Amino acid sequence: MKIGESPVQVDWEDNESVEALKSLAKQGDITIQMSMYGGFEQVGSLGTVLPRQDKEITTEAGDIVLYSGNQIVVFYGSNSWAYTRLGKITDRTASEMKDLLGNGNVSITISAKMQVDQVPFFHLH
Repeated sequence: MKIGESPVQVDWEDNESVEALKSLAKQGDITIQMSMYGGFEQVGSLGTVLPRQDKEITTEAGDIVLYSGNQIVVFYGSNSWAYTRLGKITDRTASEMKDLLGNGNVSITISAKMQVDQVPFFHLH
C-alpha cells in the first residue's frame, strides 16, 4: 500500500473483507481519495461494498478498517466505533503516521503486485 507516494508495509487481517479487497486489487491498483476527519483519521470511499464483520473496537495509529462496508479508514489517532479490521501499518510509528496523514487530504493506493526488493503488499498470516 502507498500513502501518497510513500510505500507502507501492512500486516493484513485474514478475513473475508481482505479476501474481497485482494480480489479487487488483482484487477488493478485501487486508488482512493481520502479526506481528513475528526483529527484522527483519513476516510475514503472504496466505490464498492465489501463483506463486513463490524465489531466495537478502539483503533490506534496505523490501523486500517472498513466502515459501513464501503469506506476505507486509515488512522493516525484513536477512535472507538464498530469497524471491520482490515490491517495495520507496521513500519511507521504513531508520530510518523500523523506526519503522513495529519496535514491535509491524501490518496492511498492498494496494489496486489509485488515490487522488486519488497514484501508482498498483501501479507496474510
